[in-house]
Amino acid sequence: MRVVLVHYHEIGLKGHNRADFERRLQTNLRWATEPITGARATRLSRRITVPVPDESRADEVLAAIARTPGVAYAGYAIECAREPEAMEAAAVEVTLEEMARLAGGAPASARPRTFRIDARRSATDYAERSLAMNERLGDAVRQATGLGVDLGAPDITCAVEVVQARAYAYARRIAGPGGLPVGVSGTVVALLSAGIDSPVAAWQVMRRGATVVGIHFSGRPQTPGRSERLAADLAGVLSRSGGMRRLYVVPFGDVQREIALATPESLRVLLYRRFMMRVAERVAAAERAGALVTGESLGQVASQTLENIAAVDAVARLPVLRPLIGSDKLEIMERASQIGTYDLSIASDDDCCSLFMPRAPETHASLGVVEEAEVALDIDGLVERALAGMTSADFDGPWRKRTAPAVRP
Repeated sequence: MRVVLVHYHEIGLKGHNRADFERRLQTNLRWATEPITGARATRLSRRITVPVPDESRADEVLAAIARTPGVAYAGYAIECAREPEAMEAAAVEVTLEEMARLAGGAPASARPRTFRIDARRSATDYAERSLAMNERLGDAVRQATGLGVDLGAPDITCAVEVVQARAYAYARRIAGPGGLPVGVSGTVVALLSAGIDSPVAAWQVMRRGATVVGIHFSGRPQTPGRSERLAADLAGVLSRSGGMRRLYVVPFGDVQREIALATPESLRVLLYRRFMMRVAERVAAAERAGALVTGESLGQVASQTLENIAAVDAVARLPVLRPLIGSDKLEIMERASQIGTYDLSIASDDDCCSLFMPRAPETHASLGVVEEAEVALDIDGLVERALAGMTSADFDGPWRKRTAPAVRP
């Protein structure tokens, strides 16, 4: 029988509530894989198994598992009896399969030549020690495949694990995102532009177990609103990890226009962002979210200096999380490529962030000066106007309970 044997790491460090984290990961894996396999993921002695009844869809199952937060790694395994002959046959089979997979299309010089066995037992009633298992299984694989043994840097590692009443052998292994399963860390509202940084920030907090409600500020009606479609597409990519529950879109162009007409040019960006925080907190209150999330990186642009960050945060009552604060642009771009958002993000061209931009933005704003500039604005009225045009779209996920969108004024 073919299964994917899923391992986690950080969950295993939890104490008395580890079972709750395991169950959450199991639920998330069921949501991710059941539509493909028609079978349910199950917990098994600090692991989770996902049956693969249709081997032709193994790649789809592995891809779904590989993007599920909480998964450290997983092996595409043969489940067999823990008898020596069955384990040896399974180890040989998965090694031969991996040899064929790696050799496909590769030049002769790049084909696998070496292997090692990584055998272990977690079943206390299984008598054979791990060292003896490695020797026995290694001899069987060497004779059947002709591969040489390399314990340091082999081309193929064949893992064999004895877990409870069964054994699992696999040579094809995929890495997962790690972290914690979505749903164990509450809900956050993430400011989601159509650019590179904020989708990565949203993904980072999903990886820490948070469920994300996105909010996108569009330049409409001052811009055509193309960024809204891109933001929806980005949210759709993020939703494949099971962590993006809903996306709100706020037409913000008229609010920006009023701010631009009534306040000093150098402070526009900070004032825009302070209003975004106010609107996002109204959404967070309705969604019962515990924090706001932005994609800012310290010093990357003028609005992201310490002084300017402090001036924006001064209007927020909730914690403002910045998962990318210490990352540089190349690191963020690399992560965006890994999670599948980069190509969409570089297509953005009419985001509200580029609307009515000052020629010389303030880089070290005084909070008093910023607050004085807002005296000329109808703060409550502008927030209500932004909320009045807000729309929302929901995404599928492993939710325990479907909630209604936040009620607009």
